Amino acid sequence: MLSVENLQTFFHTREGVVRAVDGVSLELSKGGSLGIVGESGSGKSVTCYSLLRLLPMPPARFEGGSAGFEGRDLLTMPVKELRAIRGRRIGMIFQDPMTSLNPYLRVSTQLTEPLRVHLGIGKAGALDQAVAALQAVGIADAEQRIHSYPHEFSGGMRQRVMIAMALITRPDILIADEPTTALDVTVQKQVLDLIGRRREDLGTAVIFISHDLAVVSGVCDYVHVMYGGRVVEAAPVRELFENPLHAYTRALQRSIPALQEKGKPLYTIPGMPPDLSRPSPGCAFAPRRPARARATCLANHRPELVEASPGHWVQDCPGCRDEGLDDAF
Repeated sequence: MLSVENLQTFFHTREGVVRAVDGVSLELSKGGSLGIVGESGSGKSVTCYSLLRLLPMPPARFEGGSAGFEGRDLLTMPVKELRAIRGRRIGMIFQDPMTSLNPYLRVSTQLTEPLRVHLGIGKAGALDQAVAALQAVGIADAEQRIHSYPHEFSGGMRQRVMIAMALITRPDILIADEPTTALDVTVQKQVLDLIGRRREDLGTAVIFISHDLAVVSGVCDYVHVMYGGRVVEAAPVRELFENPLHAYTRALQRSIPALQEKGKPLYTIPGMPPDLSRPSPGCAFAPRRPARARATCLANHRPELVEASPGHWVQDCPGCRDEGLDDAF
C-alpha cells in the first residue's frame, strides 16, 4: 500500500543544511502496523510529515527518494491530487493537540469538515457522525460538547478530538504521531483498542510514532528504530524486543522505567543526540558509546543496513553490534 524508498528531507537554513531525514525506507501493507521509535530529533515526525508534504518549503526540500502510494509518488504528484488523499485516504493524528485545532472554529465545524469536503455528506448527517466519533474516543456528553471551542477542552480532550478527526473518514492509512501522550491510562487503552478495531474491521494500515516502547510492543507488527535521521535497526516487533542487535536499540530498552531495579538510579543514555547540520562521517551513535566500543565504531564511512536474519535489518557498525561492549568504559 505504501512504499518509501531512500527518503531524504533536508532543511536549508542560515546555519547550514540540516539532514533531518537521510535515506529512510519503509513499507506498509494493508492492515499492517508499523512503529517508528527514537528520541526527539531523530527524524520520526519529519518522515511522516514528508509523506503528506506538510513541511514548509522552503526551508524544507526533498533531496531524494520516493513515497509510492498505490502506484503514485506522493512527493511529486500535483497538489490537487494530494489534497484528495490528505484527510481522506491518509489520515494523521498530530502530535500537539494544543496547537493543531483552529481556536476560532467550533469543534463541530472542524470535525464535520472532512466528511463534507471529501465524502459530500450533508450538514445534519455529518454532525451525527461527528458526535458518534467523539463518543468513540471517550468524550462524555458529546452532543453538547461538540459545539464548544477548543479552549473549552482540556489537553487530553483535545487529543481525543484530533484522534476522532483523523479516523472519521475511515482512511486507508492512519499516521499516529504520539497519539496517546496527553491521555491517562484508561483512555489510552480505549483509543488503542479503537485503532485496533479499525485495523481488523476495515483493514486500516497504521504508522505509529511513539517514545513509549511498551505501547509500540503491544500495537505494532514491525518496528523501525531511528537515530540521527536514519534507521539503525528494523525488525518484527517480537524479534526486536527479544533480540536487539544495535546498541541504540538496547539503550532505549534499558531506559524503560518499568524494567529498572527498584531503588536503583534510572538508566539514561549518555551524551546528546547528534547535530544534524554537522553529520558524522562515520557512526552517528559512536560519541555516546563507551570508550572501548567507540574505538571499534566506523569512523570513515557511514554504516549501512544489512539483513542480519530474515526481516531483521541493522546497521553494520562493529562497535554498536557488539553487546559485550555496552558497559566497556
